[in-house]
Amino acid sequence: MESPGRGRPAAPVDSPGLTLVSYGGKTFRFDPGALCLELVATGGPGEFARFEVLHAPADLVTWAGRSRLPNGLELAVTEGELLRARELRDTLFRLAADRAHGRPLQPSHLDAVNAAAVESPLVPRIAPDGTHAWAPGATGAQLLSTVARDAIDLFTGPYADRVRECGSDHCSLLFVDTSRPGRRRWCAMEHCGNREKARTFRSRRPTEES
Repeated sequence: MESPGRGRPAAPVDSPGLTLVSYGGKTFRFDPGALCLELVATGGPGEFARFEVLHAPADLVTWAGRSRLPNGLELAVTEGELLRARELRDTLFRLAADRAHGRPLQPSHLDAVNAAAVESPLVPRIAPDGTHAWAPGATGAQLLSTVARDAIDLFTGPYADRVRECGSDHCSLLFVDTSRPGRRRWCAMEHCGNREKARTFRSRRPTEES
């Protein structure tokens, strides 16, 4: 069964978040609100392994270039770092899902994030033209440290209680609700939101016409 909330990433645009392509071939914009949750959207543990997009080191490099990180990162990733990226991703998936559903966070998951965060992160710099740049020689370990530190900021910060799972019965995408009222329900209104509204309309129509 197709999951309408997951798919392969498409080319990036200027606004934060990811452009995803569902397995039905439709593109939609998904902003999970945090770098760490952008990584979560690349696959997941157990049944979500079928949505895996990080198959080779180059895939992680591509993801970094399409993430909310500033442009210009020249990144080299090893096979071992790719494996660690998938492990960290799966851990973040479980942490975010537990937070979204009000379950206690597991110490082993927290330990894994903390261990990744201990590594040196990506190093920003100011380019001669005054724009944002990255120090050369960036590694996969530095990328994962940056992602882990972002997760620590999220899970200990003011939006820790606003981590959500898409309200669609057929979507598992996780996001942080940064809207002012805190009532975001869908991964994307143009995608799952419209689907659920259409389904609700169809379910009510026979009753209203009877």
